[in-house]
Amino acid sequence: MRHALAILALCFGLASAPQAQADPIRSVISDQLDAFLADDFDTAFSYASPNIKRLFGTPERFGQMVRNGYPMVHRPQEVTMLDQQEVGGRVLQRVMIRDGGGRLHVLGYQMIQTDAGWLINGVQILRAPEVGA
Repeated sequence: MRHALAILALCFGLASAPQAQADPIRSVISDQLDAFLADDFDTAFSYASPNIKRLFGTPERFGQMVRNGYPMVHRPQEVTMLDQQEVGGRVLQRVMIRDGGGRLHVLGYQMIQTDAGWLINGVQILRAPEVGA
């Protein structure tokens, strides 16, 4: 089963890597994940929507929330961009992340378009992918 998950993730990864560079939404998410990997919470916070910035106030508090509540986002082993859906004028980008322990997580990134470009307005942990052999 692990082998099937690895093949599935690899297929999604190969299909989505060029798209991440061409798609500004995927680029914002990828750039924020890179900032988390570097513990650059100032940069990571810059990709958050005004609502998220008001809620957490500082990059440090935002970083603490991510470290404690979303460890797979703070230290992803592997990231695969999945599909996008438009919901009520906002875009939901699904992202599959493999954490350091090898577990897969599917997250929904709610994106909003602002004068500054696309920003992340929230992240929700969705059900993990179910793969059968």
